[in-house]
Amino acid sequence: MALALKSAFSVLPSKRGSISTLSHSNPSLISPSIVRLKSATVMASLQVAQTQTRSISETFSKLREQGKVALIPFITAGDPDLATTSKALKILDTCGSDLIELGMPYSDPLADGPVIQAAATRALAKGANFDSVISMLREVVPELSCPIALFTYYNPILKRGVERFMTIIRDIGIHGLVVPDVPLEETEILRSEASRHGIELVLLTTPTTPTERMKAIVEASEGFIYLVSSVGVTGARASVSARVQSLLQDIKKATSKPVAVGFGISKPEHVQQIAEWGADGVIVGSAMVRLLGESTSPEEGLKELETFTKSLKAALP
Repeated sequence: MALALKSAFSVLPSKRGSISTLSHSNPSLISPSIVRLKSATVMASLQVAQTQTRSISETFSKLREQGKVALIPFITAGDPDLATTSKALKILDTCGSDLIELGMPYSDPLADGPVIQAAATRALAKGANFDSVISMLREVVPELSCPIALFTYYNPILKRGVERFMTIIRDIGIHGLVVPDVPLEETEILRSEASRHGIELVLLTTPTTPTERMKAIVEASEGFIYLVSSVGVTGARASVSARVQSLLQDIKKATSKPVAVGFGISKPEHVQQIAEWGADGVIVGSAMVRLLGESTSPEEGLKELETFTKSLKAALP
C-alpha cells in the first residue's frame, strides 16, 4: 500500500514551481482536470493494491504447487476492540497466514462454542457492529497480502439484502464468505450473488453429513471445502478425531477442490497431524480468540497471538 501511494503521488513533482508548490501558494492556479487526475490516480493505485491479493482459489492453487498447507486463523472482529482487531489482522498476515477468517460478532452464534460466543458478546458490548467492522476493514484490507473470508450468520445479510451485502464486502476487498446457518438447499441466491460479485462462498460439511449430501456440498462450495472435524460447536479440544483422516479421503475422492479442516484445532501438533492426513488447509479459531479476548491487555494478547501463530506456521510443511 505504501508503494502504491508513493507511485500514485509520483505524478506530483515537489520542486519549486511545480503543481505541489503552486497548490500551497495559489490553489486557484490548479486546473480542475489536474485535481481529477490526481484523485483518479490515487483510486486506481488503491484498486491495484487490492487486486494484487490472490483470491482464495488462487491461494490454494499456489500452495498446492509448492507442496504447502494453508494456515487459516480465525478471530472475532471487535474483541477486545476494533483497533486491536486491525493490529491482529496485520500480525496474522506478517506471520505467514495464507487466509484469514474473520468472524462478524453476532448475538446468537449457534455454530460457536463458549469461547467465540463470549468474544462476540464482548465485541457487541463494546459497540462493534456490521458498519463499524466494515469501516475498520476498509482501512486495513489494502495493507494485507493474504485474502480474508468473512464468517457471518445470515441475519446481517438478510437485513441489508443479499445483493447490497455482496457489493459492500466486495468493495472493501473481501474474497470469501462463510455462512454456517444457511443449509445447502437455501444457498442458491447466496451462491449466485456471491459469484456475480467475485466472492467465493465456502460451504461446510461435517462428520454426520450423508455421502450424497457431502458430494452436493462439495460441488457447490467455492474457494475450498470447510470440513468440520467434530460433531458439535467450535472450541479447542485435546485431540483431533482420527475420523478426520477418512473424511478427508472421502471428500478427495469426490473433488479436486482444496479441503480445510476446522473446529477443535488448537495446537501445533494438531496442525501437523491434519497436514499429514492430507488436508490442504488447517483452521484455528477458539485458541486464537482466547488469546486476544482473555489476555491481561490488548498488547499482551497481540504478543501471544504472534508467538502462537508462528508456532502453528512452523508445524506446517
